[in-house]
Amino acid sequence: MKIHLVDGTYELFRNHYGAPPKKAPDGRQVGATLGMMRSLLMLLNTPGVTHVACAFDHTIESFRNRLFAGYKTSDGVDPDLLAQFSLAEKAVRALGVTVWPMVEFEADDALAAAVQRFGRSRSVDQIVLCSPDKDLAQLVSGKRIVCWDRRREVVLDEVGVVAKYGVKPQSIPDWLALVGDSADGYPGLPGWGAKSASAVLSRYGHLESIPNDPGKWHVKTIPPGRAARLGECLALRRDEAALYRRLATLRKDVPLPERLSDLRWQGAHARLKAICREMGDKRIPERVALWR
Repeated sequence: MKIHLVDGTYELFRNHYGAPPKKAPDGRQVGATLGMMRSLLMLLNTPGVTHVACAFDHTIESFRNRLFAGYKTSDGVDPDLLAQFSLAEKAVRALGVTVWPMVEFEADDALAAAVQRFGRSRSVDQIVLCSPDKDLAQLVSGKRIVCWDRRREVVLDEVGVVAKYGVKPQSIPDWLALVGDSADGYPGLPGWGAKSASAVLSRYGHLESIPNDPGKWHVKTIPPGRAARLGECLALRRDEAALYRRLATLRKDVPLPERLSDLRWQGAHARLKAICREMGDKRIPERVALWR
């Protein structure tokens, strides 16, 4: 079997900014939620899709905000989008999909924990992470655990991760620590770019394995003068880089109570019809192929 794990936060953001706005009869903005529901129905109606779960950032803030003051917050997020998080969780549950709403952790952590837990099962042939989020690339393994950008119809296996980022999946947190991630709010190290980080980490794998003396790097694509500057920066900021890597590393210890059988989609609940009426949409229930 295949397991499809959906990044609900990404889906909400994507539909909020990519789908037409829509107001419910009571005046609430519900366009992101409706767009996400249509997207999930397309997934559930795809042959071979049987086991599905969806993780949300129930609150944008997480334990990482205590580690780094500059980490992403809900500040600046459109209030019309924030207001739909609880609604989206309720609607997805009514659709019959397992929902993991994260408060202390983030949605990506829940997906990482699910990969860790359900990937051990011999009955699982493949785990598909439905998101293009680069943080999730660290979870990719061979062709068994892959990322799927459903909008672009691009599947990223381990070979694809190396081709895209220049490093193996296990080096992605180190790569992000050097390069930074503006979406998550940490800057990386000055002077380090994607190419230089890829070149060095493709040889050494992890931050602690990079020699302090750049003269010992033996990375042909980086000129000696630039290597010296990068090495000096890393030597002065190793603790900072280690913190950024901790921010980028997904947690696999999120408590998930569900068993593998609980992820099997068995149809929508009847209450979905009432929720859709509240949002002013009658078409979504008509597209549901299976009801409980």
